[in-house]
Amino acid sequence: MGNMGRKKDNDKTRTKSKVQFTGKLREKEDQREEQDRLEGRNSVMEAIKGNRTINKLLVQKGEKEGSIRQIIAFAREKGIVVQETDRSNLDRISTTHAHQGVIAYVSSKDYVEVDDILKNAESKKEAPFIIILDGITDAYNLGSILRTADAVGAHGVIIPKRRAIGLNAAVSKASAGAIEYVPVARVTNISQTIEYLKKKNIWVVGTDLSGEKSFYESDLKGSIALVIGSEGHGMGRLVAEKCDYIINIPMKGQIASLNAAVAGAIIMYEILKQRSS
Repeated sequence: MGNMGRKKDNDKTRTKSKVQFTGKLREKEDQREEQDRLEGRNSVMEAIKGNRTINKLLVQKGEKEGSIRQIIAFAREKGIVVQETDRSNLDRISTTHAHQGVIAYVSSKDYVEVDDILKNAESKKEAPFIIILDGITDAYNLGSILRTADAVGAHGVIIPKRRAIGLNAAVSKASAGAIEYVPVARVTNISQTIEYLKKKNIWVVGTDLSGEKSFYESDLKGSIALVIGSEGHGMGRLVAEKCDYIINIPMKGQIASLNAAVAGAIIMYEILKQRSS
């Protein structure tokens, strides 16, 4: 009887372990699918136009209108599998909750090397203009920064591998397709990357309220890398120490700081203005 009791206990343990193991596998699959998904009409359209490898396109059943018809036509022209499904299924799959009736399963967005960003500038015969993000964790902020980076002609964005968001469906949605056009390098150590850029004769400029000068009083011409800190904590101490100098955005109101994407956009356009003059 005692042996039978132990056997039952062992069987229960093995069953529980199988359930836990299966759960972990499903969790990994869900995480992988989230990274391999694009949602929303702009994101999907730009991915198709940019020749991104798309494994399958899910579109909402029913009458097709406007850009959805165009997306389907482009997809079929490129030999992409198009499947219709109920809106309830799209809602269940969606991670952004703003799929607009279309979700694409794509190959993972490829990150580039820092040298690829420098080559991008060289190929355009322009002084490098790089954005470095020190710990951005919000998908909207990263997507918005990518959108602005594309608008001002930045040659690439550098993000850290740890304690920061990567390129996923929510970021793609927030970027309105800019994710397809802005090279993004993902590095192990931001401080070391800054040192590398300095050796390439690129000035590294940090942003913080403690900055010596306001952004519009500073010389932002030539080869430049702009560092934007995280949403709540700004730049890390080591990263701030590596910067050649730090600039600030004057604040006249009651709120002490700006959203990271907004602050970045203000300074990026000042850099564009100075580079164009």
